Amino acid sequence: MPKKQSSLANKKFLLILIISLLIVYSTAVIGSLFTSNQVNSEWYQEIRPSITPPNYVFPIVWNILYLLISISIALSYYYSKNKKDKIKISFLFGVNLLLNILWSYSYFQLHNVKLAFFIILLILASIILLLYKTHKINKLSSYLLIPYLLWILFATLLNWLSI
Repeated sequence: MPKKQSSLANKKFLLILIISLLIVYSTAVIGSLFTSNQVNSEWYQEIRPSITPPNYVFPIVWNILYLLISISIALSYYYSKNKKDKIKISFLFGVNLLLNILWSYSYFQLHNVKLAFFIILLILASIILLLYKTHKINKLSSYLLIPYLLWILFATLLNWLSI
């Protein structure tokens, strides 16, 4: 819990966290609409790299990552010093989440792995920018994004190998 004194501050953080969870998991649901019916498709099985983890690993990892991202958003937003910083951090996380949806759509629906690779590079850039910006606001919020960065680096390798 944040180190602000009042229970009102704790309630404010909890509200921000709930909103963050709703936004991030809504993104997850939208992305899954593009992926869930494709992971067992003939197309995907043909391009799937041999180092790809089993299908059951992905929802476990992504649920953990989505939780960490949500907490990072909440901490960053809560500890932002002014409205301008809150808008910046919201925008950066929003762009990152939108890119995640676009990647799922381009890779699994359009079957355009080259476009998806370009998008995943943008995701990586957005995570690095988020690490930089969140670290200036709240160090814990940036540390929570490191597993996400590592997973996306691995996903970038998988995407590259599927080209």
